[in-house]
Amino acid sequence: MKKKINLPAKILLGALLLLAAVLVGYIVYVFAAYYRVEDNQVLPVETVEGGQAADLTSGETYRIASYNIGFGAYSNDYSFFMDGGKESRARSPEAVHENITGAMETVKAIAPQLLLLQEVDVDGTRSYHINELGLTDAALAGQFINRTFAQNYDSPYLFWPLNEPHGANRAGQATYSAFPIASALRRQLPIEDGFMKLVDCDRCYSVQRIPLREGQELVLYNLHLSAYTSDGAIAEEQMKMLFADMLSEYELGNYAIAGGDFNKDLLGRSDQIFGVSGPAYTWAQPIPASLVPEGLSIVAPFDEEKPVASCRNADRVYGPDNYRVTVDGFVVSANVEVRSAKVWETGFRWSDHNPVYMDFVLR
Repeated sequence: MKKKINLPAKILLGALLLLAAVLVGYIVYVFAAYYRVEDNQVLPVETVEGGQAADLTSGETYRIASYNIGFGAYSNDYSFFMDGGKESRARSPEAVHENITGAMETVKAIAPQLLLLQEVDVDGTRSYHINELGLTDAALAGQFINRTFAQNYDSPYLFWPLNEPHGANRAGQATYSAFPIASALRRQLPIEDGFMKLVDCDRCYSVQRIPLREGQELVLYNLHLSAYTSDGAIAEEQMKMLFADMLSEYELGNYAIAGGDFNKDLLGRSDQIFGVSGPAYTWAQPIPASLVPEGLSIVAPFDEEKPVASCRNADRVYGPDNYRVTVDGFVVSANVEVRSAKVWETGFRWSDHNPVYMDFVLR
C-alpha cells in the first residue's frame, strides 16, 4: 500500500524542486552569458574637450600618473564584500559623484601629462548605472587632448550578497594623454579557468602609441592584473606577456612605459615598511626578480622620508590597523630615465587606492 504524502510535505517538496530549478537555471545563465572580449581589438581614440595638443620629445621631463578609482565606491569608511567586508555597491549615486569628483580633483593637483585610470564603470548596478567615463571626461576637460577606453569587465547579474546583489557591471581602463595618440589596441591577458573566471575581470592591457617629434614612439601600457585568483601563477603569466611585449618595442628603438594596478607587492616588503600584517594574500606577493628581463625595470613609487602605501585592503573601514601595500606603479624600458616616483597621499578618501605618479625623461 502506497504511503500518502501530506499536503505540507508536498508544498515543501515542490518549493525545494522549484528552488533547485531556479538555481540550475541561474548557473546556466551565468555561464552562458560569460564571454571574453576579442584580443587585438582596435580602440577608438577619443578627443577630450578643450585640450591643447603638445609635442612629445626626448630630453624633456614629463609626468605620468596612475589611479585605480574603485568604481566610485570606496570612500575611506567603505568595506567590500569580496575583500572580507560588508558592502557590495556604492552607498548612493551622490557618493559615486563625490568620489569620482574628488579623485579627479586630486589628479588635476598632480598635473600629469599622461594618466592611467582603472575600475572606471560605464554601466553598473554597483554604481547606479552612472557613466563614470563621462564624469572623468568632463572633470578633465582642458587637461588632455586624447583618451582611450579598454573594457575589462562585463559581468552577468551576480545575485550575491543576497541582501544587496553586486549585479551586472561593465567597466574598464581609461588612458588620457596631453600628446596625440596615433593608435591604440586592447590585448587580452591570460586568466584563470573554471569558476574563478566569473569573479575576476576580463583582464587586459591597452597599448597606446604616441609619436615623438624625433620619429620614435612612446608605447604606453595601461594595466590591471588579476587579484581574485586561487593562486598567483596567473598574474605571473600576465606579467610575462606584458614584459615580452614591452621588450620587443624597446628592441625596435621605441620607449615603453607600463603603469597601473599590478595587484602585487611592488616594494617586496610593504608589511615591514608600513608596519602592518595580514594573511598571505595571493594578490599581494612580491614580483620575482627572475620574471623581469634585462632592458626593463619595475618602478615602485616610494618616499623614504614619508612612506605612503598605494592600496589598503577593504575588509574594514580605513584605520591604522588596515593592511596596506603598494601595488600600483610602473615598468619602464632602459631608455626611460626615472627622475622620481611617489604615492600621492589622500588618506584613501576617494578610493581604496592612492594615486601614484612618476617623473621621467625619454633619453
